[in-house]
Amino acid sequence: MTAHNVDTDLVITRTFDAPVERVWEAWTQSDHIKKWWGPKDFTAPHVQIDFRVGGKYLYAMHGPKGSPFDMDMWSAGEFREIVPMQKIVATDHFADKDGNYISPNSVGMPGTWADEMIVTVTFEDMGNGKTKLTVVHQGHPTEMVENATMGWNQQLDKLAAIL
Repeated sequence: MTAHNVDTDLVITRTFDAPVERVWEAWTQSDHIKKWWGPKDFTAPHVQIDFRVGGKYLYAMHGPKGSPFDMDMWSAGEFREIVPMQKIVATDHFADKDGNYISPNSVGMPGTWADEMIVTVTFEDMGNGKTKLTVVHQGHPTEMVENATMGWNQQLDKLAAIL
């Protein structure tokens, strides 16, 4: 698999009313990730994380009952760079329940996707107990950027609520 930019980078910046240590913990510990991973009305029934450079993760999100997304949808990747309290860089790809790569098109996702996307998350201590978070997700086809941005914003809303 190769990582490359397909059409556009999705970039979202949020400021949370929580200290950087708490935001970092929410991104790096499975029991916290389960509380906010996935868009509104989605759950995260499986979060497995080996948080170290070279470590892998495997997450499932499950859509609302009775919706077209009422199933486990898996993503996996590997941590490439970790700077504590400052930065996480990981690969990201669609996966089966065992973490093996699957084509986004095989699960009905339109467009031409990178085999492997890259997610870079930066954490900036803004003082006064606030943290600026920036997520850059590379490798989305143009036709999926709007939906992916909506999904990220909804899950970051859930993150804000638990912080």
